Parts: sequence; C-alpha cells; structure tokens
Amino acid sequence: MRQIVLDTETTGLNPRTGDRIIEIGCVELLNRRLTGNNFHRYINPERDSEEGALAVHGLTTAFLSDKPKFAEIFEELREYTRGAQVIIHNAPFDLGFLDAEYKHLGKSPFSADVAGVIDTLVQAKEMYPGKRNSLDALCDRYGISNAHRTLHGALLDSELLAEVYLAMTRGQNSFSIDPGSSHGDADGDDAALELLPLAEIVVRSASEEELAAHELLLNGLDKDAKGTCIWRKTPAEPVENAPPQ
Repeated sequence: MRQIVLDTETTGLNPRTGDRIIEIGCVELLNRRLTGNNFHRYINPERDSEEGALAVHGLTTAFLSDKPKFAEIFEELREYTRGAQVIIHNAPFDLGFLDAEYKHLGKSPFSADVAGVIDTLVQAKEMYPGKRNSLDALCDRYGISNAHRTLHGALLDSELLAEVYLAMTRGQNSFSIDPGSSHGDADGDDAALELLPLAEIVVRSASEEELAAHELLLNGLDKDAKGTCIWRKTPAEPVENAPPQ
C-alpha cells in the first residue's frame, strides 16, 4: 500500500480570492514504512503573502521570486501522487488550494488522480472529541518531538503528520527511515514487535478510610436509584434498563 502524507503553505487562507500555494511537502509511506522518497518544492506564487500567513511560514516574496511556478512542477507532483492514498490534516484546506491550482491549468481536480484522501483532523476529532486536535496538540499527545518547529513548513509538517498518523492508527513500531528496507514482506505485514518482560506489578489496597468513603458514596447512589445502584451488582446479576448487547 502506497500512501503520501501531504502539506502545503500558502499566501493566505482563500484560493477563491487569489491566494496561491508557495510550498508543497510530501513524504512517502510504503506498507506503513517511511521510505525517504520525499517530494518538496518551493513555488513562486507571483504575488505577496498576506501578513498573517507570512508570520506563520516566513517565506518572503524575495525568497520565492526565483522559484518555479506551479505550472512547472505540476506534472512532477501529479506523477508522484498518482494512484496513492493521500493523508492530509484538515484536508479541505489543502485540497481547495490544489484544486484551484489544477483548475488554473485546465486540469481535473487533484483527487481525480489519487486513490482517496484521509483527513487526520476528522480522525482525531472522532478519537478525541472536545480536545485540541491541531498538529502540535497531536504531537504532544503522542510524545512526538516538534521542538524544531518554530515556523510552519510543508515538508516538516508532513514528516510530523506521518508520525502522528502511524501513532494514531497503531500499526508502526518504528518511524525511522531504513534505506536498505524492502518496505515490508510480500504480504504487507509489519515486522513482529519484540516482546519485553513486564515490570513488577505493584498492587496497592484501599485504606479503611478510602473504603468507608467509597461505601458512603454507594449509599448515596442507592438512595438516588431508589434501590441497589449498578455499582453493587455482580457480573451475574441483570441490570435493569441496560441497553441490549
């Protein structure tokens, strides 16, 4: 399975008002392993970045002035992503800009050439409702270091998102790039995880004060339930009004 983790930087927030892509960064996953076959291009948008966007990515008009225009990198990008499953954080934003750039060139939408798009922001909201689910927040949640991320960058953000995605989907035991790897066995299985001995398990019994406080709480629940609360039921006892299994 070939997957491409993709991110863009732009001159602003809205392609319909003329904002353009200024950087594209992609990393490749084969059978859930990083390959090192990355795609990274800076792009001359032929316009200035908005002040707020410039503060985020730091890519000045002068820096981008000698970079290729999107039309010059289009075929290379399309061939790189063709047929792959694409992983994006907040996909509507990046897809809106990619589709606008493709439309400028008279081409079909970006998604027409790929095998589908996974939005990790949607996944994160389903897994952690009500929590912060920005890329930085997910890095913190999964213990992925982003200390070097002082400014947003498309390639750096794609690399971080690849690690976040693999952590979210729990299918990878190593995020390192192995140039000599065959990218998995023919059946696509990941390498077996090494089994390590468990640490000594320490059992701490509740104190008499804690047991008394617990009993007091259960008495209150019994009163509210006008009978025996669910926490006093044994596994063999039926629970009234329990949802069907």
